[in-house]
Amino acid sequence: MAYEKLIIYTDGGVRGNPGPAGIGCVVLDEQGNAVEEISEYIGEATNNQAEYRALIAGLTKAKDLGAKEIEFFLDSELVVKQLNREYKVKDKDLAVLFVKAYNLTLSFKKVIFKHIRREKNELADRLVNLALDKAGK
Repeated sequence: MAYEKLIIYTDGGVRGNPGPAGIGCVVLDEQGNAVEEISEYIGEATNNQAEYRALIAGLTKAKDLGAKEIEFFLDSELVVKQLNREYKVKDKDLAVLFVKAYNLTLSFKKVIFKHIRREKNELADRLVNLALDKAGK
């Protein structure tokens, strides 16, 4: 089933920075129904790398689901400002992830990135912690 628009909440988390990292992603349809959830341990990473990896997982899933438009909600102000071209990406490791994310956005008619407070991102955060707990980290 293809979706006109998806709403995606993503989060990346690290225990220690850098340290064991996990990603969480909640994909909703326009009515707010959960379409997909991603909870994955990604190994060692920095917090910002984990945030980008979660975003990339969300973009990939949206592409697989045939979405035309996506509205992303992230609690990482840095990542949102980089994606919206308000901040430059100076870290070389993040630059690689930024380019990967940017290239994925080209698959869609419209992509919006919005910053939200951490407490508004509870579902994605819970999925991050679930992944880390399952991995015994």
